[in-house]
Amino acid sequence: MSMKKLRDMIVSPQTTLRDAIAHIDSTGSQLAVVLHEDGRLAGLLSDGDVRRAILRGCDMQAPVADFMNCNPTTASISTTSSELLALMRRKVLRHIPLVDENLRVVEIVTLEVLTGVVEHPNWVVLMAGGLGTRLRPLTKTCPKPMLHVAGKPILEGILENFLEQGFRRFYLSVNYLAETIQDYFGDGTRYGAEIRYLHENKRLGTAGALSLLPTLPVEPILVMNGDLITRMRFDEMLKFHEEHRSSATMAVREYDFQIPYGVVNIDGVRITSIEEKPVHNFFVNAGIYALSPEVRGYIPGDTHFDMPMLFDKLRDGGIVTTAYPLHEYWLDVGRMEELERARSICSASGKDTC
Repeated sequence: MSMKKLRDMIVSPQTTLRDAIAHIDSTGSQLAVVLHEDGRLAGLLSDGDVRRAILRGCDMQAPVADFMNCNPTTASISTTSSELLALMRRKVLRHIPLVDENLRVVEIVTLEVLTGVVEHPNWVVLMAGGLGTRLRPLTKTCPKPMLHVAGKPILEGILENFLEQGFRRFYLSVNYLAETIQDYFGDGTRYGAEIRYLHENKRLGTAGALSLLPTLPVEPILVMNGDLITRMRFDEMLKFHEEHRSSATMAVREYDFQIPYGVVNIDGVRITSIEEKPVHNFFVNAGIYALSPEVRGYIPGDTHFDMPMLFDKLRDGGIVTTAYPLHEYWLDVGRMEELERARSICSASGKDTC
């Protein structure tokens, strides 16, 4: 890891949780390194630490010292690569700080650097059959997932994100202007991937299309709407899904809604308190899911069936469903203003993908 990237990962124990999350997202490292003023290691704040704090509803302005691992595993700068890899595997770690004799962090070694990109056997299902009604007239002759952001179709950016993370097996669920998508992506050969298609003869919804899978998957599958732009780590979601022994996991985003008036709380006719323009926090569906193979049996065939309906059915049946809090960049390109926002952000950053 370059020294510049390490510097970008460093925060102090007094840094707020919100600012630490921004550091983690900006570096894509899934880690913030917490250092004392003299450069000694105070702790590590991992992606998992952040998600647990979000689920608990913790104060985003609280210091990172309240949430970090104060006793992380470290190694000497003289430790060999094979020794580091063995240590990571033994303790199930993705990062190890290398420290000098004064316990100052010199480098962060990652599992990816030592082993390369790990390929995942899991199938990925991308939902690309929507009509894109809210983006008319742009979608009159072009399916919504094929609209361009950063010089390429949204769906291609999604595919490349998965490929960079080691996913190689895809199903694209298609309906509206399906031939446009099929002609562009083909069988996936040019991406070094395997792409198959689920043809919806009628609108089956975000879960109903999974009834078209020709075989029952062996591993959990990832399902994602084809109009999302995100920098999330999909392998981390799978890890979360399996650690919690969940049958269905939904990625969720925090959403703040401010009431534009003073809210008056009353008891009968007496005013008990007045809250000036309070902000309410909710978790909203982010359109990304991890589903275990057995879930396929709960999806009816040839019927419109959306993901919220599937999660309700599983929960009513006593099946474990979980929420995976998403703090990384995420944007649902469902309306014209969101499409323009995505294009503006990518243009301003000078990136090919966002």
